[in-house]
Amino acid sequence: MMGSTSNALDKGGENFKKLYNASDVTKRNRNGQTKSGLYSLFIPMEWNYEGFIDEFGIPVFTTPDVDRFDPSGELIDVGVIDNWQNEVDGLKDDSDGLNEFYRQFPRTTEHAFRDETKGSIFNLVKLYEQIDYNEEMTNTLGITQGNFQWVNGVKDSQVIFYPDRKGRFKVSWVPPSSIQNNVVLKNGVKHPGNEHMGSFGCDSYDISGTVDGVGSKGALHGLTKFSMEDAPANSFFLEYLSRPPTAEMFFEDVLMALVFYGMPILAENNKPRLLYYLRRRGYRGFSMNRPDKIWNKLSVAEKEVGGIPNSSEDIKQAHAAAIEMYIQDHVGIKQDGTHGDCYFNELLNDWCKFDINKRTKHDASISSGLAIMANNRHLYRPNAEVKKPQLNINVSRYTNTGTNSQIIK
Repeated sequence: MMGSTSNALDKGGENFKKLYNASDVTKRNRNGQTKSGLYSLFIPMEWNYEGFIDEFGIPVFTTPDVDRFDPSGELIDVGVIDNWQNEVDGLKDDSDGLNEFYRQFPRTTEHAFRDETKGSIFNLVKLYEQIDYNEEMTNTLGITQGNFQWVNGVKDSQVIFYPDRKGRFKVSWVPPSSIQNNVVLKNGVKHPGNEHMGSFGCDSYDISGTVDGVGSKGALHGLTKFSMEDAPANSFFLEYLSRPPTAEMFFEDVLMALVFYGMPILAENNKPRLLYYLRRRGYRGFSMNRPDKIWNKLSVAEKEVGGIPNSSEDIKQAHAAAIEMYIQDHVGIKQDGTHGDCYFNELLNDWCKFDINKRTKHDASISSGLAIMANNRHLYRPNAEVKKPQLNINVSRYTNTGTNSQIIK
């Protein structure tokens, strides 16, 4: 049972979170048992908050219309939820304080399992607004879990997406059938036909097994951009955070997603096996070159397989700035009063905890940031486009009659 909060994730909270999730009563085997053998129970703070329980032991949730008193005879003139919201509103300008208040007085499990985020580099208020909205609207967001598959198992043919509760992909938008599998062949190399609609970002891995048996996950995120097609604009539509038994399975998952959506990918080339895998299969045209260098300045390997190194300080800063820009414009409550449509809470929570000096722990942030950079690659051109003003040259004409030429005006 959880009636308050858990410790920070690196102080025992991570293990408790795993135990809690393994005790989900809605996920039982045929013997009626959860994975842990226990049943999880979460009690929101409003059910037992001191000072807001009336003389009959009933919580006063909202500000009462009639007088209600606590066991000591004190008047309760405001509801616990209203009081909680007043505290939240008062902390809007203190991101760290707001995060800690959510952790100490949680109304959802999302609040209770939040990690300590001292010194977060992103706008936590907007991230929390989006996370809370996603929690409230979880049944209407339209996220489907599933996998991709080659039709009839024939590789390099057509790809289909099929729902599967245990699938490795989470998808919030699927393109119309008329533009699915839009692959264009140019000089024997396959290129994405929907490049104008969006891009993928990927944080790959090269080694199938790890010493501890865990290792970082392979991460893939798809992001649309503004287009005239039937698609949401500037919306993350696909999330993949998984580590299949072999690296080749991960590479094939990524390839099928690229083919199905017909969009290019910007991936780290520090771990190049994925990029060589795409090239070997004839999909070099799907792998974007680093946008911050012209072709002649690329290394031999970069010309061969594409990708971008995520090790230089310039790239790190540009990557973090790209995420920050996206959060400011498209996450949480926007200027028109509507909420953003970034519906993947695992990604939002990773942004909350993102540490630019410990990037290897944030697979989701790395891949999502690369997707944002891919869609805005014009911002990273090494030489800004120079627009030369048109010269207005007038050639004078003269009359050729008489002894003196006269200019024609």
